[in-house]
Amino acid sequence: GKAGPGHREIDADGLLVAPGWVDVHTHYDGQATWDPILAPSSWHGVTTAMFGNCGVGFAPVRREDHQELIDLMEAIEEIPGTALAEGVRYDWESFPEFLDALERQPRTIDVAAQIAHNPLRVYVMGERAIRREPATAEDIATMRDLTEEAMAAGAFGFTTSRTNSHKTLTGDFVPGRYSEVEELVGIGSCLAKFDYGAFGMNSDFDDEEGELAWVADLARKTGRPVWFLIVHGARDPGRWRRLLDGIHAARETGAPVAAQVACRPVGVLLGVGATLTPFSAREAFQDLRDLPPEERLTRMRDPSVRERILKSGNSDAAMDRLSPSRVRAITMWHRMYTFGPDVDYEPSEERCVETIAARSNRTAEEVAYDYIVEGLDRFLYCPVSNYVDGNLDSTRELLLDPATLSALSDGGAHCGSVVDASMPTYLLTHWARDRSRGPRIPLETVVKAQTSETADFFCLSDRGRLAPGLRADVNVIDHAGLKIQAPRLVQDLPAGGQRLVQRVDGYAATFVAGEAVFENGEHTGALPGRLVRAGRT
Repeated sequence: GKAGPGHREIDADGLLVAPGWVDVHTHYDGQATWDPILAPSSWHGVTTAMFGNCGVGFAPVRREDHQELIDLMEAIEEIPGTALAEGVRYDWESFPEFLDALERQPRTIDVAAQIAHNPLRVYVMGERAIRREPATAEDIATMRDLTEEAMAAGAFGFTTSRTNSHKTLTGDFVPGRYSEVEELVGIGSCLAKFDYGAFGMNSDFDDEEGELAWVADLARKTGRPVWFLIVHGARDPGRWRRLLDGIHAARETGAPVAAQVACRPVGVLLGVGATLTPFSAREAFQDLRDLPPEERLTRMRDPSVRERILKSGNSDAAMDRLSPSRVRAITMWHRMYTFGPDVDYEPSEERCVETIAARSNRTAEEVAYDYIVEGLDRFLYCPVSNYVDGNLDSTRELLLDPATLSALSDGGAHCGSVVDASMPTYLLTHWARDRSRGPRIPLETVVKAQTSETADFFCLSDRGRLAPGLRADVNVIDHAGLKIQAPRLVQDLPAGGQRLVQRVDGYAATFVAGEAVFENGEHTGALPGRLVRAGRT
């Protein structure tokens, strides 16, 4: 029959009407158990958020390991442990019970979950997992069976981490860092039983050829996609292209292999109120490290403290606590840029602290110090990856490649140093409208990249398009007026936990399942969101 008039009509004349964004790389595993809003992602038009990425999550879990998983999430994804300890109720043990708990929580937007390797390994192997001992054949079989159980209950796949960037709070590597290929392939083999689900990985590719070979083999044998992260890094500038070539070679043999890529630099915000300053590892900074931000700012404005910190060397213990990417972020003066009041993730050399220092007869360290002590809303931006050549040309190439997915917003994670949940909006502003330092990307391409492409990859067949019969997740956007605001620090997590958030102007309305959840940036009070279970869309 013919559709009748809508219950409510919105004047969208001159506005962009698009499907809701499907963000497949977030870390709302904990926040989704207590927070119905899931900001900042929901502010930026995301209507489906998937978590359980990078091998970290909260299920399955035994009671004695509750704190271990909180510590892992705090260490890897930089979510305050005190907030997780207060917010995560842990009214589950198995992964299916975790999904049931997510289903009980009222919410604005839809959520979806993957089962993560680190909690799975700890659940099966206990202390042996934490000591990174090899898994036995029995361990692998149990992990495979539990992954199959999770998939049957609605998990969208399995994820793991094989990178030195992920460390525990004590500086050790995470339980799954050096898991044998037999363990990963053994767990992943259960995907062959399903017509949905993917195997995801964050890896340093210590053995590029070998890793690409087993990844392609797993994808071929299971018939399910295997994806991993690709960024353009300074230590090996050619690696991103080698990995991309490897993906294309695998796909030519029928192996469904893909990469998740970021639409802007994977960078860190440095500031007095943030997790890191450029001086966080210095000996003279250590007695300021645990102070409240306001008190730290007052102390750092003292000329004698300034002189002492600037003359101080780095503490070995403080450096050891940091991941390699964080070490680079606080030491690369030639890649440190002033940030704000207008956000600029493709900054020119004019904003580099070394360039400013050369113009002002100061050192880069002095420029950085003086800039961040102007206020708690002052940040320096250090693009750790995807900015090797001082522009985003390689990022554009990655985004446009047919073997990649636009992802890596990390919504909900890195609360004190990164706020990339605005990436969906950045695609529409920088790439489709504003970029002046190189070619842009057509608007329809960036819309497709975060709707039908991400939805189709994970078999979310009921969304990602504006079509009759599909879920009515819709964004109504003033594209000309769309503007990402500067990051700011708030203390709105449980136990007063601090995080960076980033508001946006220009979303006239966001609908989930046909209900307006946001209008002009304000939550309407509607809570139509739900848990999405794989295989049931």
